[in-house]
Amino acid sequence: MTTSSPAQVRGTALVTGATAGIGHEFAVQLARRGQHLVLVARDDVRLEIVAAELRKEHGVEVEVMPADLLDRAQLNRVAERLRDPERPVDLLVNNAGFGLKHRFLDNDVEAEQEMLDLLVTAVLRLSHAALKAMVARRHGAVVNVSSVAAFLPRGTYSAAKAWVNSFSEWAHHEYAGQGVQVMALCPGFVRTEFHQRMEVSRDSAPRFLWLDAERLVREALSDLDRGRTFSVPTKRYKAIVTATRAIPRGLLQRAQALGRG
Repeated sequence: MTTSSPAQVRGTALVTGATAGIGHEFAVQLARRGQHLVLVARDDVRLEIVAAELRKEHGVEVEVMPADLLDRAQLNRVAERLRDPERPVDLLVNNAGFGLKHRFLDNDVEAEQEMLDLLVTAVLRLSHAALKAMVARRHGAVVNVSSVAAFLPRGTYSAAKAWVNSFSEWAHHEYAGQGVQVMALCPGFVRTEFHQRMEVSRDSAPRFLWLDAERLVREALSDLDRGRTFSVPTKRYKAIVTATRAIPRGLLQRAQALGRG
């Protein structure tokens, strides 16, 4: 994974999808580092509970922004917060997302559109707002939560995450010379609410592939400190990513089709 001189991230971080799973773990670990927070999620009650816990445990300032990023007006409100020169955001964590259980033609097209809007459009618009402000200040970082699925030909979720990877890699090299870092985090199966919401059991993957969010985020922040372009957790997932690059795409596609019978 390529690296550059790391941006020294401090000050305030904005995290989307911050009340559960990977997003919540980012909020906890960033607060532990002494970073002030702007937390974005749909559930305002849960946001206030998480914010109160972080203020009490870590003594940091926590701003809450209830927002549904599928609603363009609410998405724009979060983008405006990222652009605010009076209250600069030094780190953006684009984490909000969801997956769909069924194959493409078995899903309602509106559900597919919503997934695309959250995984791609929201990431694009929030990154644009954050990067414009960060480049002007010559300081900042963006972490885009992608997936190991981005390296596999596995439906529209993988396609959306492949866009996240490609965009993040390009932006990392485009803006590194201006003091701004962009990194894609590519987890595999993580013990969070993500798969529960999809109604996918943990038996769907071997036990050794499941990761703890705490370790995942700890390694991601370490990779961010090192200036990495990609953060792929654990040796086993690094090996999987390496293998996907070596195996011909046609063979991968046939293997994926067998796995989705």
